[in-house]
Amino acid sequence: MRKLLLTISCLGLLHGFAQNTIALPEIINYQKQVYNAGTQNWKIAQDKKGIMYAANDEGLLSFDGNFWKKYTLPAGTGVRSLAIGNDGRIYIGSQGEIGYFEPGRNGKLQYHSLSDLIPDNEKDFTDIWDVVPVGNEVFFRSFRKIFQLQNDKITVYGNPAWSFLGLHRHKLISKAWQKGLLQFQNGTWVPFSKPDFFPEKAEITAIVPLQGDSSLLLTKHHGSYILHGETITPFNTPDMRLINEKNPYSAAVIDQNQIAIITNLAGCFVINSKGELIQRLSKAEGLQSNNILTVFVDRKKNIWLGLDNGIDFIAYNNAIKHIYPDYQEHSAGKAAIVFKDNLYIGTSNGVYQSALADHSDIGLIKSKFELIPGPKGQVWNLSELNGQLVMGHNDGFFVIENKSSRMIDSSSGFWTFMPLSNVTPSPVVIAGTYNGLNFYNYVNGRFINPEIHSHFESARFVAVDNNIAWAAHPYKGLYKISLNGGVKPAYTPYKDSKGLLSGNYNHIFKVKSRVVLTNDKGIFEYNAKTGDFEPSVFLQQLLPKVPIRYMKEDSQGNIWFVHDRHLGVSDLSGKQARIIYFPELNNRIIGNGLEFIYPYNSRNIFIAAEEGFYLIDYERYKQFKEEIPIQISDVRIVNKRDSTIFGGYFNKESEQQLMNEEVPNIQYAWNSIHFDYASPLYGKQSSIEYSYYLEDFDNGWSAWSKKNEKDYTYLSPGTYTFRVKARTHEGQESAVAAYRFTILAPWYRSSWAYALYSILAILFIYAIYKWQKKKFIVQQKKHDEERKRMAYLHQLEIEKHQEEQKQLMYLHQLELERNEKEIIRLQNEKLQSEIQVKNTELASTTFNLVQKGEMLMKVKEEFVRMKKSSEIDKDTDDYKKILRMLGDDKMKKNWEQFAMHFDKVHSNFLVSLKQTYPYLTASDLKLCAYLRLNLTSKEIAQIMNITIKGVELGRHRLRKKLGIQPDVNLVNFLLNFHSEIN
Repeated sequence: MRKLLLTISCLGLLHGFAQNTIALPEIINYQKQVYNAGTQNWKIAQDKKGIMYAANDEGLLSFDGNFWKKYTLPAGTGVRSLAIGNDGRIYIGSQGEIGYFEPGRNGKLQYHSLSDLIPDNEKDFTDIWDVVPVGNEVFFRSFRKIFQLQNDKITVYGNPAWSFLGLHRHKLISKAWQKGLLQFQNGTWVPFSKPDFFPEKAEITAIVPLQGDSSLLLTKHHGSYILHGETITPFNTPDMRLINEKNPYSAAVIDQNQIAIITNLAGCFVINSKGELIQRLSKAEGLQSNNILTVFVDRKKNIWLGLDNGIDFIAYNNAIKHIYPDYQEHSAGKAAIVFKDNLYIGTSNGVYQSALADHSDIGLIKSKFELIPGPKGQVWNLSELNGQLVMGHNDGFFVIENKSSRMIDSSSGFWTFMPLSNVTPSPVVIAGTYNGLNFYNYVNGRFINPEIHSHFESARFVAVDNNIAWAAHPYKGLYKISLNGGVKPAYTPYKDSKGLLSGNYNHIFKVKSRVVLTNDKGIFEYNAKTGDFEPSVFLQQLLPKVPIRYMKEDSQGNIWFVHDRHLGVSDLSGKQARIIYFPELNNRIIGNGLEFIYPYNSRNIFIAAEEGFYLIDYERYKQFKEEIPIQISDVRIVNKRDSTIFGGYFNKESEQQLMNEEVPNIQYAWNSIHFDYASPLYGKQSSIEYSYYLEDFDNGWSAWSKKNEKDYTYLSPGTYTFRVKARTHEGQESAVAAYRFTILAPWYRSSWAYALYSILAILFIYAIYKWQKKKFIVQQKKHDEERKRMAYLHQLEIEKHQEEQKQLMYLHQLELERNEKEIIRLQNEKLQSEIQVKNTELASTTFNLVQKGEMLMKVKEEFVRMKKSSEIDKDTDDYKKILRMLGDDKMKKNWEQFAMHFDKVHSNFLVSLKQTYPYLTASDLKLCAYLRLNLTSKEIAQIMNITIKGVELGRHRLRKKLGIQPDVNLVNFLLNFHSEIN
């Protein structure tokens, strides 16, 4: 729906203004979201530094090409009018308020109200719609009052309705109710002309100077007039009558022969001094709105428009303009040619035709593009071939004639055309198609298809050299076609024995009568002598060392080229080749192998773009030598609110001042600084690059880049100077803008801090001295105490040594005793061993005695038995002799011998026992000895020659004599008795 309404609006405008210029200047739209303020912009002005200002609904706007700033009034009201005074102040008018902005000490614009100068009885007024500086005076117009500021004094001139305030040849002109036009002379308002000369109800909207002493006067609904001297004459031309119907609202002079008139209904019109329309700029051409509130022409002859909903910039004085043959469609440009006073442009939507008049700048010719009936879609080529205009299209080969197209061949899509012969007309022509090369005969002014072709791959890039054609496919390689006069052409793939071809981006061109191969490996040319390609030393000296995607030679021998969607030209018009780039078109021209350049002449270079075509006035473009402005727009502390330390303005505002006089001191805590810088060269913003340098920090100037801001963080204390400069695409550099500042040392490194440090150091040294003295006294006391303690410890050590000696002697004595005991123990062990041996012997002897006793007892018993018997004579001497032997005292002797031997073995056991118990008999001692030897009662009975019962009885009597308790073992008693004795 929106598009339909726009189309209807455009048709309405076209009804009154049938034709516009072929090319249009670039238009940049600044929406409210960009400048971050209100929608309506009532006035625009420019200061000496080139900074732009706009009176906006929310305050004063400034713009330096990169950064927008907004300055609000104390009451928060909008600004309705503004003007730059001769004193450099920015005077503004608002709602019941007048005043001015000027730089403060920190370089920021500060507002100063003039309302206090207004008499109290005159302070009641509405919006100020005009501010007009005249010499040292400034005039402010509201609806019922005009204020005159002179020498800090305000004079008020009242009227029921002041409807205009402006200048005509340095004369202040106004329109007053029922008084007509008035001029200000010697402090009073006097009539400018007779009331009959000008309609009373006419609402003047603008007065702009023309040549001589004339001015153009515009009204809202009552036509246009020429002021000449004091006469007023109507200015009625066909174009002006149409403009007057669109509510003219203001106007501005572009140059001596061009005036921009803005309207509330139809946008902006550019006319000449004769009232003829030169160009129309409306929403259809790219403006945000047709309702324009103000117009301003800056120092570079570019147009600024304050709109009802934004701000538009028109690069009117730029050498590069845009062509949109399909108007609102903005289809991609593909091909262009000037043929028989007509401009033909091929797009992705078809081919368009526009009639040309005799004008050196095609872009300024007023003409209308018309779509030629025929195939729709991609147009790949437009060429003049044998005096006819041919078109290569996605649908085939066509001839364009009489505003229509005629098909020649629809077998394929066609890329390019070229004659086989250098003589016109060429009987055979070549066409590069989607399949390869096709050949066509030219007979009687018509192209005939003989069905001759050489098909291999798509052939968009073709170069013919004598009887050989070369075709390049970007990634499939290079093909050599032997033309053979177009009869039996044959192709052979190029054998890349040198490795010259690339995996992609292979292109072939005919430049400087050379067949040139380009890819990302370099530039090569065909050498007919060697029959192969080799690096082109000649072209490498003329062209940059970058992968070139497209080349075209113009009529003056300059070589135009494209690399990575960047347009450039090797200009050979001077003594030395010069590379000129067009950064305004970077990434805007068409690419991907579809690049196209049509250098019609030096003032009209056509460049295929993503949207339509660009038209370059090359002669004018390369002559750009104007001074490049540069300024530091803002200096602020990083990460701190309201941290601006320099707002871009100097206290003594001048065009030449590029460095601050007062050096600000910045606290060390805020040692991270941000810089914004710009070049207010508004029509060249895309071609401007910057380089910066912070003295005493950076090693040198930075590389050129489009970056327009720089941060420096954690700077050390010291004084720094930040410098920045700008340059354009031609390499022309600006002067250097600088800002000097000082980072203060932190408080702990300041002079008073060092004084404090000195005092503290002295106090510290004194304290150290006192402490050391006290420490010495304490140490002396400690030393004395330590000496006493050491003496005491020494005495203790001596005593301890003596005690240790005693202990050692005691231990030695104990050792000796222990050794003696050990010796005794060993001796006892030896004695025990001997006793054991003796016991063994004694036991053996005792056993023998027992055996003997048994034997004797048997012998005695036998003799007793024999005595009782009758067989033996009992009274014989032999018998008595044997009986005496058996009862001999030798037995007693054996016992004495046994007792002696027993005491030796058992340490005089029997003697000790006798001494202890003297009432023991010999039999008792014998029994004790035998018990000591652990003999049984039977064994004892045999030894003692008694019965066992007698032994038991003897044991009983012995226990009584020894006083042994019944629960004590007799043998253990005897053993213990022996141990106790020992």
